[in-house]
Amino acid sequence: MIEKMQRDQARSDKRRTLIIVAASIVVGLAIIAYPAIKLIQDSRTRDQAVNTFGVSASAASCDKIIDDKASGTQIHEEDGKVIDYPVSPPSSGPHYNTWAPFGKKFYTTEDRPPVPNLVHNLEHGYTILWYRDTLPQDQIDQIENISKAKLPDSSLGKFIAAPFKETDGAAWPEGKQIAFSHWSGNQQGQETAFGHRQFCSSVSGEALNQFMDKYPALDAQEPNGG
Repeated sequence: MIEKMQRDQARSDKRRTLIIVAASIVVGLAIIAYPAIKLIQDSRTRDQAVNTFGVSASAASCDKIIDDKASGTQIHEEDGKVIDYPVSPPSSGPHYNTWAPFGKKFYTTEDRPPVPNLVHNLEHGYTILWYRDTLPQDQIDQIENISKAKLPDSSLGKFIAAPFKETDGAAWPEGKQIAFSHWSGNQQGQETAFGHRQFCSSVSGEALNQFMDKYPALDAQEPNGG
């Protein structure tokens, strides 16, 4: 009887060991596979144009572009100083000495730098896609895909997508979840420059593409930076 109990216990221990080993292998494969799958997905995304993501421009319910009289060229404030912008989101204005990293195109609420850092990027020809920080995750994922995709040649790769919080500035128009902004240079015969903003209700890579083609990276206060 004792020997039988010992044999049964040994078989039970063996089964338990096999289950643990099998589970460990499955978990290990999943850990290895996830980064590989992510790399493949990102590679496919980089081969797609931005206008393939989100809804069409006609379905995005975008407002007419707003032209703001620009100010603040080369007015660099110390990082941390409170800067109040007259429009929301800002399309020009005084900004911090430090700009957001030129190589980073997508930010979340966890890693986004202060708004005045991003305004410095506008001075160098960037277009910024601002999105409400309350946007559903599936739409934020679409924006992240846009940041990895093929940008129009006119952008020279100067693009940033970043969240915009209620505390960052005045309220946006009702129902608008996305905003584009760009800071243009002084055109020939023009005494002042303009910032440009456009609000949309839905994520639309096509609408973004059209905005960036209208306001290319070389149309900037300091186009050679970045």
